[in-house]
Amino acid sequence: MTHPTHIRRDGERPLLLDLFSCAGGAATGYARAGFAVRGCDIADRSNYPFPYHRGDALAYLAHLITTGEIERYAFVHASPPCQDKCALTVGTNRSQGWGGAHVDLVAPTRTLLDATGLPYVIEQPNGRAEIRKDLTLCGEMFGLGVIRHRNFELGGWSIEQPAHVPHRGRVRGYRHGRFYDGPYVAAYGNGGGKPSVPELQEAMGVTWTDVREELTEAIPPAYSEHIGRAYLALRTSVEVTA
Repeated sequence: MTHPTHIRRDGERPLLLDLFSCAGGAATGYARAGFAVRGCDIADRSNYPFPYHRGDALAYLAHLITTGEIERYAFVHASPPCQDKCALTVGTNRSQGWGGAHVDLVAPTRTLLDATGLPYVIEQPNGRAEIRKDLTLCGEMFGLGVIRHRNFELGGWSIEQPAHVPHRGRVRGYRHGRFYDGPYVAAYGNGGGKPSVPELQEAMGVTWTDVREELTEAIPPAYSEHIGRAYLALRTSVEVTA
């Protein structure tokens, strides 16, 4: 894959497409890094803090490619639904019928992203074998109140893997009927000592939505801000030397 020879811009900021955007955790980080963001999600995301298209993300991306509108963008981030074969769903929650029953959208997402010719990121949680783990980030790397490991496949560019910072303790909550305290909250599910919505907002750094489902699915903005700043620094370096 070749990089564009220039950064496509919305005003003074390069334009980023945020697919499967949910409530905008990733989008907010990229905006803080210096991007203008446009999202797409099939669900109603009234809390999403940037302009977005409501619809099927892959159909929308295919439309942008066919019409040439994708050329407005400099970068694409995609967080396709992760329940299919995710370690959480195939293990802990197998008894609920989860794991393997969900549609796997990672491969068709990658195919379309490759067709754009743009640099991109595909994000997934631990337990996903279908993506390259070019980068793994953890909340402790950014001083957050969640661990929330996430893996990122980087298409057409690369970034140095930061050192994994040792965790300071346990995730707070019940395990097998016993309550454990710790410096982190569990950013998934409900009950079992799970955090309140305000605790989740503070721990994740996501303050613009109070919908628990959106908070538990969100990427902490610190992750994508780190990625976005690294990419923009790389692009600036390439343009200066070109």
